[in-house]
Amino acid sequence: MSSVILRVLTLIIAIFANAVIAAPPELPITVLDTTQLTTMNQLLERISNKRVIFVGERHDRYEDHLNQLAVIEGLQARGHALIIGMESFQQPFQHALDAFIAGSIDDAELLRRTEYFERWRYDYRLYRPLLHFARKHRIPVIALNLEAELTSKVGISGINGLNETERAKIPTDIDRNDSAYRQRIEAVFNQHPNTQKADFEHFLDVQLLWDEGMAARAAQALVDYPNHTLVVFAGAGHLEYRQGIPNRLLRRQAVAIAVLLNGTTYTPNTLLADFLMYPQSIELPPAGLLGVMLDPSPNSHGMIVKGFAESSGAKIAGLVIGDRIIRVGTTPITNYSDIRIALLDQASNQILPVEIERKAVVGKTEQLTFLVKLN
Repeated sequence: MSSVILRVLTLIIAIFANAVIAAPPELPITVLDTTQLTTMNQLLERISNKRVIFVGERHDRYEDHLNQLAVIEGLQARGHALIIGMESFQQPFQHALDAFIAGSIDDAELLRRTEYFERWRYDYRLYRPLLHFARKHRIPVIALNLEAELTSKVGISGINGLNETERAKIPTDIDRNDSAYRQRIEAVFNQHPNTQKADFEHFLDVQLLWDEGMAARAAQALVDYPNHTLVVFAGAGHLEYRQGIPNRLLRRQAVAIAVLLNGTTYTPNTLLADFLMYPQSIELPPAGLLGVMLDPSPNSHGMIVKGFAESSGAKIAGLVIGDRIIRVGTTPITNYSDIRIALLDQASNQILPVEIERKAVVGKTEQLTFLVKLN
């Protein structure tokens, strides 16, 4: 190799050895520092100074409700005077919640008086531990949700379609200025391609009414219980990014808050919530079912069988369409709630007596009892 070529190679090597290599552009990758993971006890210490704590839920997930239970148990053990706000009960039925917490009615009567199974429908076993803990410790429970009749009407005709009496039941100060909130709601709306643009404004009105209505009721609870910590249990969609209930509460009451969500369905995001929890997935054992489709009875007595599930223990036992169910186990049946209450703690494959009335071809109505193996 000639001395000239050697000098050139030496110069090139020296240049690259001393060059500053430009860093690659920052990629949109979220990094979770696992050394910062904490425990429930540490979380409770960090939120103990908050006036309002929001704990999100996916309504049908038991582990989310166990998260909620762990929060109120931990705060109560630390000496906090608590009140609990629940999306799952509607405001006109506050008196029934008060009676339940006072111990003057039982679970079945609570479910009947709040029309729980007509208005919420989720398995009551998901919420029962929360309500029993509140009852045991006489923790007031606040019905946060507006009555379904209002939100249903707004979904059809918008807030402008409410009459004067209905308007008196909703907040007067509804904030429409959060563009990020609107975009998030519109993204959900657009998942249904057959809907029309005009319908979106009504859809948005319903979401605003839900969030503003619950925020206003929660704000009033802070006034009614000035020395208490409020823990709010609501769907995660009402709490994400603080856009729903939290910011609308803060507009009414300037208090310290924390938002807690189950992180298993989210990409970690510092704006999403203050804390993300990662509980183990836990399933409730399936509840027993009759395997029937039902209609109310015209005379408000019993429930009419209008059809059967593909696999139906009731059909196998001998029930037919048109039968009027008047008793399941030991529970007399007047309406749909009674059916759900009768089956609440019954297991799949359990056998229950089901009493029905059946129109006879000739003569009087028959009363028959069948032993039904629950689905």
